[in-house]
Amino acid sequence: MNIGLFGYGKMGKMIEKIAIQRNHSIVAKVDVDTKEVDYMAIDIAIDFSSPEAAFNNIKSCLEHNIPVISGTTGWLKDYDKVISLSKEKNGAFIYASNFSLGVNLFFELNCYLAKMMNNLPQYKVSIEETHHLQKLDAPSGTAISLAEGIIENSDYEGWQLEKSQDQYIPIISKRIADEYGTHIVSYENLVDEIVIKHKAHNREGFALGAIVAAEWLIGKKGVFTMKDVLNLG
Repeated sequence: MNIGLFGYGKMGKMIEKIAIQRNHSIVAKVDVDTKEVDYMAIDIAIDFSSPEAAFNNIKSCLEHNIPVISGTTGWLKDYDKVISLSKEKNGAFIYASNFSLGVNLFFELNCYLAKMMNNLPQYKVSIEETHHLQKLDAPSGTAISLAEGIIENSDYEGWQLEKSQDQYIPIISKRIADEYGTHIVSYENLVDEIVIKHKAHNREGFALGAIVAAEWLIGKKGVFTMKDVLNLG
């Protein structure tokens, strides 16, 4: 599989390492100063660029009939445009706020727990996410996905950053050194607390998940999610 990397920061370099270990080739490394891209050489694109660059990267690849895996967050105001273009071009596209295989299993556990807890209004839910100091956006895309999973399976109406209001899920964001990503969902009342947690020990899980998704997407047409990749129903 010939991979085009769009974004060659820490994640791009980790994806390159994992891809080579799995006998794939990196045929393009596209970053802010890249002038030309040989789209003909690319079998599939993996985008971990910036929010400002992501939409144009994805658009260019779909226009060149290249399947796209996107893990960039912060560009989703243009998500519907990408979906429309993918359908128009009969392309293939997967977006995930987090490609870690463990996190995507955590997403499913979160939804299942939310369904059970919806009949117990005495428990109040909250989400806490902790990341490294270089992560400037808050809350994380993963925390937002967790909140959306709860909202879809409960009577909660939305989420709020650092606030607690009836029918809204509070998300607490923390930034500390040497933290790859920890997400905690808590249900608490006066007598006890139920907690589920995912902690990343390094970036390899995110990179591996993106490569697994790329391997799965080759030869397919349509818009998919990690639920499809992992056959989670």
